[in-house]
Amino acid sequence: MTDSAIWCYVVKTRAVIVLRTESTLTLEIPADPVFANIRPFLRWAGSKRKVIKHLLPFVPTRFDKYYEPFLGGGSLFFFLGPKRAEISDMSGMLIDTYLAVRNRPEEILDNLRPLKPNKTTYKQIKRAQPIDKADAASRIIFLNKACWNGLFRVNSAGEFNVPFGYPKSDFIIDEGNFRRCATQLRRREVSIRQQDFEEIEDRVCAGDFVFLDPPYVTSHNLNGFVDWNECLFSWKDQVRLAKMAKRLARRGANVLITNANHADVRELYEGFIYSSFVRSSTLASDKSRRVPTSEAIFLSGPAYATLRSKAVARGIRKNGRQGPVNSAERYLAKSR
Repeated sequence: MTDSAIWCYVVKTRAVIVLRTESTLTLEIPADPVFANIRPFLRWAGSKRKVIKHLLPFVPTRFDKYYEPFLGGGSLFFFLGPKRAEISDMSGMLIDTYLAVRNRPEEILDNLRPLKPNKTTYKQIKRAQPIDKADAASRIIFLNKACWNGLFRVNSAGEFNVPFGYPKSDFIIDEGNFRRCATQLRRREVSIRQQDFEEIEDRVCAGDFVFLDPPYVTSHNLNGFVDWNECLFSWKDQVRLAKMAKRLARRGANVLITNANHADVRELYEGFIYSSFVRSSTLASDKSRRVPTSEAIFLSGPAYATLRSKAVARGIRKNGRQGPVNSAERYLAKSR
């Protein structure tokens, strides 16, 4: 079975999602069949939606609460559908959109239905500055669907400044999926916050699962997004993030980080289990120019102790001066 066929083998049951791969790795993920496998309602540059198959083998079999402080489009959050979660981002505009989707989904759908993603409508809505929260969220969702490559970007004045993307169809929103997103966001123990990533630290406990997917700021991946990310998330922030991840793992939380697969980044996560995967760049408008780019996965926490011991027993060292683990997933699969 190839990677492209992997989704045919995702089986929903009442208690878990079971993923079976060619390597016979079977993974059980806590899930509620009402909520699991929802698609994000926003497009997102750097979205993990198309690479979730690379992340799932490293999701803990059981966890208490899910934390994602770099929310973006929320691909993994919506796929897993956790019962208890704290999702957050520094962007007030983005978090206001999520809150409006949670609280007023039908008003947003009413606003979006008559809209067509043509250049004239795009310019009119781009210039608009609605005060009402549902209207503002409708504006962001429309612009996100009609803009170039789903890029979410504002200028120093807080104005959305991405050009029109000439979408190939009039499709704006899948209403059924959008309502499922709203339902997941309304779960009693799901909270949505605007905050710096480090603010989660006081609340994360042993047994929680923390997914960290920060902006990539090195030039290694040649993704054309470096300058913008550097404004949002500096190298000092990368260092601060790595230090927090280590503290959370020592506390007993299970931490999964995705980042640029670059020597400087790998050095930040010395002592973590390391894996990597290759994806096509999503930021070039011409698909033929979307060159393969390598991304890293770093893991630490009690859920990965067995994986670490099995890898080390086979002579594969953890990430650090003695060399990285080439593919943690491969060694986990072979140990079955």
